Amino acid sequence: MSSTTTSQRKEGGSRSWWFDPRFAVGLGLVAASVIGVLWLVSTADSSVQVLAARAALSPGDRIDAGDLVSQSVRLDGAEGKYLTGDDVPDAGFVVTRSVSAGELVPASAVGSPAGVTVASIVVSVRGELARSIEAGTSVDIWSAHETENGAFGPPAVLVSSAAVVRIVESKGIIADQGGESVEVLVPRTKTARVLEAIANDDAISLVPVSLPAKG
Repeated sequence: MSSTTTSQRKEGGSRSWWFDPRFAVGLGLVAASVIGVLWLVSTADSSVQVLAARAALSPGDRIDAGDLVSQSVRLDGAEGKYLTGDDVPDAGFVVTRSVSAGELVPASAVGSPAGVTVASIVVSVRGELARSIEAGTSVDIWSAHETENGAFGPPAVLVSSAAVVRIVESKGIIADQGGESVEVLVPRTKTARVLEAIANDDAISLVPVSLPAKG
């Protein structure tokens, strides 16, 4: 074997271990490109669909899905503060504060249409509640006005068929007296009468409209 052939083999062997810096730069560029694409994908995935006002909204406006437009935005953890498509009921909403055209609609800027006709009031009931009274129960609200000698006059119905929202946990003086507080929905036309009875410290009672079929 000639010395020339041996020299070529050595040369070839040394070339197999040779590393071109440009290759490293190319690998770096490819890696950076992949990372950039992954970042863009993750950024897109963090976007959510929320609702914006199609036109300016004013307090008292009745709106539904047709008055809103969906937009893809990044809220960085504040998703629950704005309306999404799933939040809009068939009955729509009532606007409670102004929202500009194109502005994302805060969940706090709308309310249930039922709020136009009914009001939520907490009444203190003396004594125990009937066992059948719970959230969703329909009750008549009775009250008796205290007379001059400390007795109470004949009771009368303040509101018929009010809806019970919840039974409030008894605390403080009411708990010591064995009374309970109940949140009820009453027609707005009867709100003043109920508030007057509460202000006068009338004796208020709740009577279920119907008896349960069982229990």
